[in-house]
Amino acid sequence: MNMPAEAESAEKLEIIEVSPPKSRKGGTRPVLFVHGAFAGAWCWAEHFLPYFAKRGFRACALSLSGHGGSPGRERLDWLSIGDYVNDLEQAVSAVGGDPILVGHSMGGFVVQKYLERAAAPGAVLMASVPPQGLLSSSIALAFSNPRLFSDVNSMMNHNRVSLDALQNVLFAGPVEVEKLRACYRRMQPESQRAMWDMTFFNLPHLRRERCPPMLVLGAECDILVPSSQAEQAAQHYGVEAEIFPGMGHLMMLETDWQKVADRIIEWMKSSKLDRA
Repeated sequence: MNMPAEAESAEKLEIIEVSPPKSRKGGTRPVLFVHGAFAGAWCWAEHFLPYFAKRGFRACALSLSGHGGSPGRERLDWLSIGDYVNDLEQAVSAVGGDPILVGHSMGGFVVQKYLERAAAPGAVLMASVPPQGLLSSSIALAFSNPRLFSDVNSMMNHNRVSLDALQNVLFAGPVEVEKLRACYRRMQPESQRAMWDMTFFNLPHLRRERCPPMLVLGAECDILVPSSQAEQAAQHYGVEAEIFPGMGHLMMLETDWQKVADRIIEWMKSSKLDRA
């Protein structure tokens, strides 16, 4: 199996790619992963990219502008959801092969907005911000856990938070200290403009979307995007949400990450989306 390597688009966006073994190549459609707020393509690199490649898929992960190794950090707070959709459009072109889109959290929101302007063979929303936006989940968190709400806002406003707060926000259970520290080092601020877009100003319009086959996944213990929000998103798109028990928001880095990966692969194959 090839080791992760960067492939650059014309705008030099970071795209981390892991190719399947030579014996598994041929005919499978690529999968393009889109990260959530405060993160980058790195969140897919530990487990999902090598695992999907091992299962025969060309696995690619995009870092949106201002995130990971992509340019734009100096203008992060001015970046909009529209800018992120432009990034995804460029990445789809750079990757080629008409990829299946997998978006986590904010990345799922970006995928929904992308579908207003372009088609995709299939889309997976993982703990995704729903079409209704962030307002209801933000209000719920503010009332149910004001301290965690404050920690999330501190992250958005370029401040650091404690490791305990990071664990409580992102994971369902205990996490090894070194793994948590590694995650902490890579976490970054998020665009306030993009957060406002997901709350009020640029919500998805179902009538404009070219809705492909869609899989909606949620996490039972998710504080940021509660499972009820995943169910709302699924209802919006006329499918059933699948909620993974005992999981927190960072589903691709949780202990049971493989269950999520296996479900996505099973869905792609059963829906006959895996073949180009």
